[in-house]
Amino acid sequence: MAADGALIVYFVFALFPVVWMVILSLKPTNELFSTYFSFTPTLDAYRTVLGAGDDRGVPFPRFFVNSLIVSVGAVALSLVIGLPAAYAAARWRFRGSENLMFTLLSFRFAPELTVIIPLFVLYQKLGLFDTYVGMVWVLQLVTLPLIVWIMRSYFSDLSPELEQAALLDGYTRKQAFFRVVLPLVKPGIAAVSLLAFIFAWNNFVFPLILTSSNAQTVTVGALSFLGGDRPKYNLTAAAALISAVPPLLLALTIQRYLVRGLSFGAVKS
Repeated sequence: MAADGALIVYFVFALFPVVWMVILSLKPTNELFSTYFSFTPTLDAYRTVLGAGDDRGVPFPRFFVNSLIVSVGAVALSLVIGLPAAYAAARWRFRGSENLMFTLLSFRFAPELTVIIPLFVLYQKLGLFDTYVGMVWVLQLVTLPLIVWIMRSYFSDLSPELEQAALLDGYTRKQAFFRVVLPLVKPGIAAVSLLAFIFAWNNFVFPLILTSSNAQTVTVGALSFLGGDRPKYNLTAAAALISAVPPLLLALTIQRYLVRGLSFGAVKS
């Protein structure tokens, strides 16, 4: 009973910021700074954020679409590159292979601010600044190491005899990979795709420095409501809640694969 009570207390504590954001998003602007808890709920903040209100200065729907494009693009490209790389890392070990993997992992955990200035200069010279291609490319630093490291553990857990049996049946190495190995790790692909999408969607530093308007994402766009003489916290809260919808829907859609995937390989690694 004590453990259940502690879990309930922790659940309420963890959920409180979300509840507070919902309350804040429903407050009218003229009551935003009032100290009274009671107020008349309104959806004006959501209408404004979605471009249907009177204040249309911030094109948040376009930022939302930008986030979808660059996040999905980054995850898709990372899967194309990362799955064969993870398979190779799981099957072929050579001297220095672990050092190579840890070097790749360091790209994920290295502070983004250490590379942002050279990237900014490079993007200006190559014409990648404030473009979708530039954002998809730079988000590989976030998503690709994650996919390679997690999927390597999934491929390592599969018995090599499965592929050898496929080769004896006449499959080429490529056919064995696509027709035998990949179908067996579908839960892992679903789980790691969701994690990579969340990391790409929530990234703040790269869009802040490497975009201005055309490819700006929701993480930076939500801050636009805090500018001006009077910060509009209700609009920022509404933008943040709307921004949380795609990862939430994606998690609910693939939750069956997600539970299997996380319990099979990712956590164990």
